[in-house]
Amino acid sequence: MDTRLFSYINWSLLGCVLLLFGIGVVNLYSASGTRLEDGIAVSGFYQRQLVWGICGLGCMLAAMSFDYRRLRNFAWPFFWITLILLVLVPLFGKSVYGAKRWISFGAFSLQPSEMAKLAVLVLGARLLARDGQPLGWKNFLSVLAVGLVPGALIIMQPDLGTTMMVLLILGGMILFHGMRGYVFKTCLVAAPCAGAFMWFVGMHDYQRQRILTFLDPGNDPRGAGYHILQSRIAIGSGQLWGKGFMEGTQSQLRFLPERHSDFALAVFGEEWGFVGCVTLVSLFCLFLLSIFSSAVQAKDRFGSMLVVGVFFYFFWEILINMAMVIGLMPVVGIPLPFISYGGSAMLVNFTLLGIVLNVSMRRFMFKT
Repeated sequence: MDTRLFSYINWSLLGCVLLLFGIGVVNLYSASGTRLEDGIAVSGFYQRQLVWGICGLGCMLAAMSFDYRRLRNFAWPFFWITLILLVLVPLFGKSVYGAKRWISFGAFSLQPSEMAKLAVLVLGARLLARDGQPLGWKNFLSVLAVGLVPGALIIMQPDLGTTMMVLLILGGMILFHGMRGYVFKTCLVAAPCAGAFMWFVGMHDYQRQRILTFLDPGNDPRGAGYHILQSRIAIGSGQLWGKGFMEGTQSQLRFLPERHSDFALAVFGEEWGFVGCVTLVSLFCLFLLSIFSSAVQAKDRFGSMLVVGVFFYFFWEILINMAMVIGLMPVVGIPLPFISYGGSAMLVNFTLLGIVLNVSMRRFMFKT
């Protein structure tokens, strides 16, 4: 790789990522309830997160090391491989909490639904980059099918949150590209019908219960509403400045469930308060702005659509997780990027950032 490309790296984006990752590790250290026994630290999730982060940095460097335009040639093969793995999940996947989402290869486990986000993003970018004209019905349906097919396989696992993410990412890319007016109006009319179909046919009972609990968490405070109520208590008790590092009672006394993953933000809010949360949100805003600037500066449509897809990937995950933690959305199991614990998600996050940096580095290397 030409070393001159490093002078074009989006350093603000890279700095935001490393800072967010550092905050996430420190937050996981607290969420793990790490303590000293005879001077030796009892390990928690933060150690594994560090390992996954180092592996993720390797994936990021690998994603930066080649011309991103080559991804066009791998879009379809990668998509088909992902579909095959999704088909194999119900047959050979291991069950965790009643859901089959992982395929085990000895000591290594793979979550194909995380791969699906990347596969749909790359193939969607290739299809949308074919021309700059707003999408008519033919092109719109062909692009939409790229998200609907893996989405149908993922929701069977069942995993409503990831299915929603796949469709939201692709939907954001389509909106950015543009649609014919009649296509857009038809989609607006069809959206409520699709929602009704999902409610009566596509959702399991526990998923419908999550939405009902979101509307009235106090209706089942010891059951389905427990997560949201404890999360609200944790964040509210942080008040303005927070209780201090590892001083949060909800997290340290184990009242807060899933404090290392879905509700990691609640741990942060309890310990660092309103000021800390505003700082974290501001850092995420700078992070998203840096990604969007790379999309605007890209020198070809494929590169621009790739980065737009990454932008919507992080935008929706950040928005949904934060809204979920404070009770503005139902609990759907979507982690907060770089803050929540997760190996597969960490590898995908850094790989996507590597693609953004790849496009940013090569924005002056050729003309369209």
